[in-house]
Amino acid sequence: MKCAIHQPQFLPWLGYLDKIASSDVFVFLDNVQFKKNEFQNRNRIRVGSEPKWLTVPVSFNFGDTIRATRIADDPRWRKKMSSTIEFNYSRTPFFGKYSSKLFDICNHDWADLATLNQATVLWLMECFEIPVKTLVCSELPDFSQDPTRRLIDICRHVGADTYLSGSGAREYLDMDSFKDSGITLEFQDYLHPVYPQCYTDGRKVTDFMSHLSAIDGLFNCGGGSAGKEILNIKRGKDSSQ
Repeated sequence: MKCAIHQPQFLPWLGYLDKIASSDVFVFLDNVQFKKNEFQNRNRIRVGSEPKWLTVPVSFNFGDTIRATRIADDPRWRKKMSSTIEFNYSRTPFFGKYSSKLFDICNHDWADLATLNQATVLWLMECFEIPVKTLVCSELPDFSQDPTRRLIDICRHVGADTYLSGSGAREYLDMDSFKDSGITLEFQDYLHPVYPQCYTDGRKVTDFMSHLSAIDGLFNCGGGSAGKEILNIKRGKDSSQ
């Protein structure tokens, strides 16, 4: 069994979904420290010829976990975010099919950032038909606070013999600890696709912009097995049937 583990991100990029689809079980690591100015409360979309941030305003104290990070109690950001998404993607081929539930998620009064982020990920998994079991780390037993040992403990808890890591973790993971534990360490090798992107007037553009939120690929290329193929997302263990 292969396990992937990652902090819950807000409307994550395509590689995040590929990581989930390449595993048998995915764990939301929601009880680690919130990091400002990363991808935990924001992500990028295409606005004309530039990438722009969609940001969820949050309230936190230094050291708070993602689960403890609160969302600002201000309905204006929800309206602004929904309007920005609609203005920039309303003329893409698949906006009408998928946008309604996204707006429901954005406008819901979530208790904390982790829960909102998990909702956006689960929605994207549904859109792309990624049938992978998900767990939430804060709902599991306590594990080691050492970053590498914690990953090993989680893998053992879920019965995984393989841990799928992002490629960037080569720089900081203790690979010997994985070897000593008997858990195979694999690194994700995701090739970002080049796919059709549209302007707000519906015209296709030639200057492709990569590493945006997965909603860019979803609205432009669609979901399901066809969307996964275009966007280089693994098919998942059941979706080819």
